[in-house]
Formats: sequence, structure tokens, C-alpha cells
Amino acid sequence: MKDWAEVVAFACALPDVAMAPFYGTPCPKVNGKAFVSPGREPDSFHVMAPHEEKAVLLDTDPETFWQTPHYEGWPGLLVRYGAADEERVRNVIRRAWWDRAKKPQRATFGPRP
Repeated sequence: MKDWAEVVAFACALPDVAMAPFYGTPCPKVNGKAFVSPGREPDSFHVMAPHEEKAVLLDTDPETFWQTPHYEGWPGLLVRYGAADEERVRNVIRRAWWDRAKKPQRATFGPRP
């Protein structure tokens, strides 16, 4: 994904996603919960991720997944635009959606990616 517009287009194609304010910025949300946002860095976006998963992503692909001190201790991390493994980034976004989806939405979508 080369920019925020592509991230939004992908996220909004997931079930039951609507754009709504998140800290004053329109972001994709499911059930009123944001799962991606523009982040504070111009070359990256933010995605929610459980702490354990975040640690794996930071360790295995620091060229794509990273954080600033602002995100330390937070269940989310930054993703650089233009990552080499776009499908991995898409799966991280799908998992962030799935983690905020309700049980019926999960059942329709399928297992956690």
C-alpha cells in the first residue's frame, strides 16, 4: 500500500466498516472501533495489534513494522507505506478488523487471518 488512501480503500472493503472520527481524523471503524489510522509519522500508518503479535512483527520485519516512543506500551504499531510484502500488511489489517468485530461478523468472515 503506497499511501493512506489505499489503506482506507482496503479497510473500507472489509465487512461493516464505516469512516468515523478517531482523535479528530476520519478513520475506518468497525462497531465504532478504529483499527487503522494515519499515525503520527508521514511515511506510515498505524494499525492495532495485540502486544504479543506486535512484538513478533517488530522482530521479524523492522523495515515494515516499527514504533516510536509514542506507541511503546500501546497495542498497535506503525506500518511503512510501500512494504515489500503487501499481503502480510493486508493480513495485519484484516486481523485488526477481526479483533474488533462482533461474533456474528467473525462467523461470517471466517477464522482469524
